[in-house]
Amino acid sequence: MLGILYVIATPIGNLGDVTLRTLEILKKVDVLFCEDTRVTRRLLDRYEIKIVAESYREQVHGRKLGRVLELLREGRKVGLVSDAGTPGVSDPGSLLIRDLLAEEPELKIIPIPGPSAALAAVSVAGFPSSAFTFLGFPPHKKGRGAFFRIALENPHPIVVYESPHRINKALESISELDPERRICVLRELTKIHETAYRGTAVEVMAGLAKGSIKGEFVIVIDGKN
Repeated sequence: MLGILYVIATPIGNLGDVTLRTLEILKKVDVLFCEDTRVTRRLLDRYEIKIVAESYREQVHGRKLGRVLELLREGRKVGLVSDAGTPGVSDPGSLLIRDLLAEEPELKIIPIPGPSAALAAVSVAGFPSSAFTFLGFPPHKKGRGAFFRIALENPHPIVVYESPHRINKALESISELDPERRICVLRELTKIHETAYRGTAVEVMAGLAKGSIKGEFVIVIDGKN
């Protein structure tokens, strides 16, 4: 009998945001696959959860796929987490889930929902949000210009993740394409130094220049009028 794969959302910064159900499931899985075991250990140690944790990253996908399949075919309960947020959403966990289903179409996969940086950002951006589009991370190089050009044509708000190394380049792209477009940029969501910047891309860049560009960013771009 096949085991169960639990796809477990974890806090995006503040460990206090973990759900009771997440803690319950973490305590019952036989093996937990983590993007980085050192990061996940902080959560496990905070709530005194003793569990077997193994690394799963995109670079070792082929080897780890076999290991996960072996455990599931033994009837084990297997958990999957990313460093923050929901595995499989703008995350290499989607590759694992896809290939597990290709091997075992009847595999039971249970999502354990929780914090979401995208939804948290949309909730405070101040833009109409009955519909929005999540695009994850922009391409690093090839296709980056086309990415933002297409995104800015969308009539609904766009949500994009960006790293501190490329946040200014992203804002420059938005400013060049539509200097009047309103955006909201959230830095370090749920953490001590959480900061929100609102205005045009140029105004947001000016705000960032006065503060810090460390940490992870979520950009919400208002829809095209």
